[in-house]
Amino acid sequence: MYKTIAYLIILGCLLSACSEGEPDYRIGVSQCAKGHWREKVNHEMLAAQHLYDKNVKVMIASADDDTQQQIRQIDSLVNLGIDLLVVAPNEAAPISEAIARVRKKGIPVICFDRKAEGDNFTAFIGGSNAEAGHAIGVNAVDIAHGIKSEGRKPFILEITALISSSPAQERHRGFAQALRGHDELEYVCEEGDWSSETTYHIAMEHIRSGHVPDIIFCHNDGMATGAYKAVVETKKEKQISILGIDGMPGEGLDYVQFGHQVASYVYPTGGAEIVKLALDILTGRPYKKINTLEGILVVKENVWSIATTTKELMKQNDRLVTIQDKLEEYLGLYNTQRKALWASLALITLLVTAVIAIWRAYILKRRAIRQRQALNEEQTLFYADASRRKVTEILSPSLEELPQPKSQDVLFAEKLNEAIRQKMSNPNLKMDDLGETMGLSRVQLYRRVKSITGLTPVELLRRMRLQEGYVLLCNTTKTVQEIAYEVGFGTPGYFSKCFKQQYGKYPMDLRSEQN
Repeated sequence: MYKTIAYLIILGCLLSACSEGEPDYRIGVSQCAKGHWREKVNHEMLAAQHLYDKNVKVMIASADDDTQQQIRQIDSLVNLGIDLLVVAPNEAAPISEAIARVRKKGIPVICFDRKAEGDNFTAFIGGSNAEAGHAIGVNAVDIAHGIKSEGRKPFILEITALISSSPAQERHRGFAQALRGHDELEYVCEEGDWSSETTYHIAMEHIRSGHVPDIIFCHNDGMATGAYKAVVETKKEKQISILGIDGMPGEGLDYVQFGHQVASYVYPTGGAEIVKLALDILTGRPYKKINTLEGILVVKENVWSIATTTKELMKQNDRLVTIQDKLEEYLGLYNTQRKALWASLALITLLVTAVIAIWRAYILKRRAIRQRQALNEEQTLFYADASRRKVTEILSPSLEELPQPKSQDVLFAEKLNEAIRQKMSNPNLKMDDLGETMGLSRVQLYRRVKSITGLTPVELLRRMRLQEGYVLLCNTTKTVQEIAYEVGFGTPGYFSKCFKQQYGKYPMDLRSEQN
């Protein structure tokens, strides 16, 4: 009978486990840099991870324009067990070697926005940088033809981004192609490095030399702010037209509306398309190796409608993320209720077993009482004798000699500390999982932790993760990104933000103090 009951309990646990769904797909993203455009891509990918019928986890790291740091990040993401890598190479040639190592391990690689050297990648997705440069070039020619040059050729100055990156090469190629054959124009190209500061100095040098450009083309709208600063300081706003690329709300779209730029180009982000392409590859569905996203030229005549539509789409995206968070909460509640149902069935089974065991214990106790009553008087006198009592005292220590018992709160705290440290590195750790380990519901866990520590379980988990991160920063040579993932943060940026709130300094500030 006991074996049958045990089999029923095990069957219930197996049925509950089988209903949890398919394993997660872990997608690692290595961004070459930060910025509004890349933040928009990141936000779209994080929202899109919930749009499909697969359980997807997107993990994002940024290299901050540091090629060697990006190589280390790629290796770290692989060590975390990702199923697919999405990478925007900071430089085409060096990153291709890191991609080759990832491909040797059988992990698919998607290049987005930027291409690596060679074709050792699974797929590419992004806008056409050559098309963006060409569209801006055509617009520059139109503007130049409308300039009254006073007997001289209209002067067009192109300030490129870091020319070792594929976007800079392609944008320059497209722009130069649009100007080819227009001998009535003067065209000069100067190399920059994606920064507004470098762009400012290049533009200022041309203006102060007296060779003032009529049109300045910058490879993105962030660089264009540097050119605009030089134009304003030299009071050439009405004389110089500025062009850029990206067309983001808060940047290029606003600059065109304000009149700081005469045009920009909406370079598509495509975060949702990246996640869909990744799932097509992971699930064996058909996909194209080269996937080009369409952009659009923004000028004064269409900027209002494009800006309004873009901002509305971003609001809808934010609402979608909120809805998805609510759905996750409801699904978590559903799983909790399902587990509670199985726990109730198991409890009923155990209660039946306990009743049977209590009845059997009662019968055995009655039998033992009858046996003790049958003991002879000599045995009774033996235990009652004074000398025998001394022997008993020697063999049985007093209560004062026994170890002091620990309080229930201390025992709970020790068990909770061990459970958190075992599961800390899991960025998907939920309070339901922690409560299940402790044998408590979410509400019981919350009340118990709050009463002992004054913190909620989520606050306690975050504090322990930050403490562990502090120790690793002081005692290891691991990067901030590696430590962030090791202690369970989904992104290094969020780890740094929480670390600053807790300790009043960023992780790199602490590392600098240690050095």
